[in-house]
Amino acid sequence: MTVPAQRYEDAGTAPHLADPAFWQQSPGARLAAFAALRALDSPVYVPEGSGRGHWALVRHADVQEASRLPKVFASAPGVTTPEPARWVRALFGDSMVNLDGADHAQLRKIVQRAFTPRLLAAAEEDILAVASRIVDDVLDGEPDEFVSAVASRLPLEVICNMMGIPERHRAEIADRVNHASENIGVERGLASRLRMPGRGLRALARMQRMVAGIGRERRKNPTDDLISALVTADVDGQALNARQLGAFFSLLMVAGVETTRNAITHGLSLLTDHPAQRDLLLGDFETYADGAVDEMIRHSTPIIQFRRTVAAEHTLGGHLFHPGDKVVLYYASANRDEAVFPDPDAFDITRSPNPHLGFGGGGPHFCLGAHLARVEMKALFRELLTRPVGLRAVGLPDLAGSSFDNRVRSLRFTFEQPAAQEPAGCPAERPAKRPAERPAP
Repeated sequence: MTVPAQRYEDAGTAPHLADPAFWQQSPGARLAAFAALRALDSPVYVPEGSGRGHWALVRHADVQEASRLPKVFASAPGVTTPEPARWVRALFGDSMVNLDGADHAQLRKIVQRAFTPRLLAAAEEDILAVASRIVDDVLDGEPDEFVSAVASRLPLEVICNMMGIPERHRAEIADRVNHASENIGVERGLASRLRMPGRGLRALARMQRMVAGIGRERRKNPTDDLISALVTADVDGQALNARQLGAFFSLLMVAGVETTRNAITHGLSLLTDHPAQRDLLLGDFETYADGAVDEMIRHSTPIIQFRRTVAAEHTLGGHLFHPGDKVVLYYASANRDEAVFPDPDAFDITRSPNPHLGFGGGGPHFCLGAHLARVEMKALFRELLTRPVGLRAVGLPDLAGSSFDNRVRSLRFTFEQPAAQEPAGCPAERPAKRPAERPAP
């Protein structure tokens, strides 16, 4: 039975999901609004200013079903809001996340073949070394801002190492990534809107030109890295061309670096706010680490939403969708669905099962980097928690207020090395830092 569609204005508790002011509210207020939407009989329609609106999918089952029906809920022409302009797609090429059908399958096959067991094994070994080095640097330099000193370094260094990016390019790449993503889904003033998207597009263009140049060199002189594997692949006679390589690299850097760094940062904040869970993890790290990582991802949901365009008539969640309708999959809501997650707002590292949608709802667009992201987070938290660092967040995360991703601009932190941990006869060279008080979330 198809329930009459509930228009957005008919749902008395429905929040203005397309209003940037909604995303400036506290996380608790937004989650309460999503809970009210999940209680409705069918999806609600969300107007988007003067443009065409979208239907909000907020339940776990609906988001998962739509994700697994790409012929009905298509990623093209784009999964972000607003959708990429045609001239942008023509200039930069289509990102894998914006493709469907044979085009997506062929590109994904080339990329998957490049991730050989040997390359993945080397990447996992590198992750352990990078995580250890980052914590060594924290102990040596005593920084107090977690995103720049810790969370963003790990995924950036790991991806650059895996891709084979020369050291001389890395500082510029980090800067370009920040410029490309800093205002996605964020309310901006007039001056900023006039500069953007130009500033972000210029950053992407420079990043893609850089990696295209590296790709040309690797075609002539391949080495044991991912760029070489991608440009010399032979999957049905195809490898990545320069534009495809640039689009993939941009996706990997903006999506892979940003999402992992945000999950790591939220993870530290969650462990600080829930000392009993932190103690449980510390008591037996190897037993609880995998569950802790998945619960950090579920609880923080680094990507809040992706967009789809309806390609064929279909009934979902009690509503009949028509071709051309726009749909938004709200992962942030699906990951708090009471029908799937008992006590969904609790942070519980023993939660089992934990079928979160932090890497997507399944189907052909399930995140390619899910395994590496989990390995990175586990390796870093092992170093941060099991070495005598005494790491704690200070204050609350400075959130960007983005409608697209759960981005953290900064998070202050502190740590201490207890004197008891120093070897006999080798007193600490610096006085231990005292953790500051952290306000209640």
